[in-house]
Amino acid sequence: MTAADSLSVWLHVRREVDWRRAPALQGVPPARDGFRSWCEGPVRRRDPVRSERLLAAYALAREDAARRTRLDFALLAGWQCEVLAAAAAPFRVGDAHAKGGRERYALTPRTRADFDSCLRETTDPDIPPAARAARAYLDVAFFHPFTDGNARAALLALVHVLAREGIVLPEVGPLQTTRYADDPAGAADLAALIGVLNRRRR
Repeated sequence: MTAADSLSVWLHVRREVDWRRAPALQGVPPARDGFRSWCEGPVRRRDPVRSERLLAAYALAREDAARRTRLDFALLAGWQCEVLAAAAAPFRVGDAHAKGGRERYALTPRTRADFDSCLRETTDPDIPPAARAARAYLDVAFFHPFTDGNARAALLALVHVLAREGIVLPEVGPLQTTRYADDPAGAADLAALIGVLNRRRR
């Protein structure tokens, strides 16, 4: 039996969440860069090569943020080439699965266009930065655009959206939890968690 399309579920949930209730963020620089610390700490201890690739992709994401470059698939794919040490990172060509097969992300003629539309919303001035960053993370996670490395791509999207606003989180480890497509409370909680992490001045 084919699993339900979790991407369609996410797009429905995405419309239900009141993103405007996300907390306001402070642009005061923290004592440390949480993404860099995460790469140089737990990621490097597990896999030094993975750490270096992530740091290279992060450098690109920060440079793009400094140039105020709008997030789109081409930008994301460029970072993903660094993450995977690949010459190209094309959009997937079939259905994707995650969480041991419990979630399936269908590919339809509209999937790529829908993804592009969602990414364009990362600069929506009517939505607080914490919500835009959380939503970008979840969009990448549930559109699952790449054949590999989508969790890393989602985190890079999140930090890029925040960096465009001059915001760097002092910690990103708590963001690394399993999230499900059918959980509007969890989606809103991710934006709230970004607010909590932003207030930590380590």
